[in-house]
Amino acid sequence: MAISWKTSLRNFENYLRLEKSLSENSIEAYLNDIHKLESFFSRPGHETDPSAVKFDNIREFINWYGSENKNARTQARVLSGIRAFFRFLLADGEIDENPSSLIESPRSGLKLPEVLSVEEIDRIVEAIDLSRPDGHRNKAIIETLYGCGLRVSELVGLKLTDIHASEGYVSVTGKGNKQRLVPISNKALKEIDLYRIDRNRLPVIYNENIVFLNRRGRKLTRAMIFTIVRDLAAKAGIMKKISPHTFRHSFATHMIEAGADLRAVQEMLGHESITTTEIYTHIDRSYLRDTLMMFHPRA
Repeated sequence: MAISWKTSLRNFENYLRLEKSLSENSIEAYLNDIHKLESFFSRPGHETDPSAVKFDNIREFINWYGSENKNARTQARVLSGIRAFFRFLLADGEIDENPSSLIESPRSGLKLPEVLSVEEIDRIVEAIDLSRPDGHRNKAIIETLYGCGLRVSELVGLKLTDIHASEGYVSVTGKGNKQRLVPISNKALKEIDLYRIDRNRLPVIYNENIVFLNRRGRKLTRAMIFTIVRDLAAKAGIMKKISPHTFRHSFATHMIEAGADLRAVQEMLGHESITTTEIYTHIDRSYLRDTLMMFHPRA
């Protein structure tokens, strides 16, 4: 009996949550990708259940989706989700062969992330109005993002019990609920301590153990962190298109430029593969040239 889209999506969601232990954001991203596929194969006159999808059908979907979405990185991400879905159906015995296995992802090239200089980060910190009720909180957010290289989801989920000030570490829950220890600077710890004075003055605190709260005492959303970062960048006169992730990129780049071991940076960032970390070695070309001039016998 052919499996329906509704059943296959429910089973795939359970697999991602229970077996792969992915975060809610990752699960939502995967399901959104498969919903696009479901929409394509649910059109009147083109109804096809998941077990009947073939290689040519996937190629038709790519042409259909690509006509509306020209961005190669977006297309590659959607294809990655589709491959994961059909790999799951194959492993679950719902299909005999993976129709997406021969599909090649569009070439998106190497996209180097936007990076802030130390001077630009200082300007953003200086743009914070500490007389405002959220001033010390916002300063602690920036210092923690940059000082620890956290993802925005890791920042908003950070708990007071995750901070081990005497040891100089924070426990971070990253992708797939994987935990790691990340060093935290004295400066970031100091700003968190100053913020906690203001935090204790909130009329009601609904999330006692969450570090960063809004004025209603609730956990900050990812969207609110984006807003804080962009507003501060605008106040500091920085024209780059930045996000909370820019501080993570800057953390990694500045560490590697200063001579930090790539494996150590990989561990701090929580990258599963070192090839993800290696992108930061491409950023500072002047550093590479100086290294060659200093050490190469023909320089």
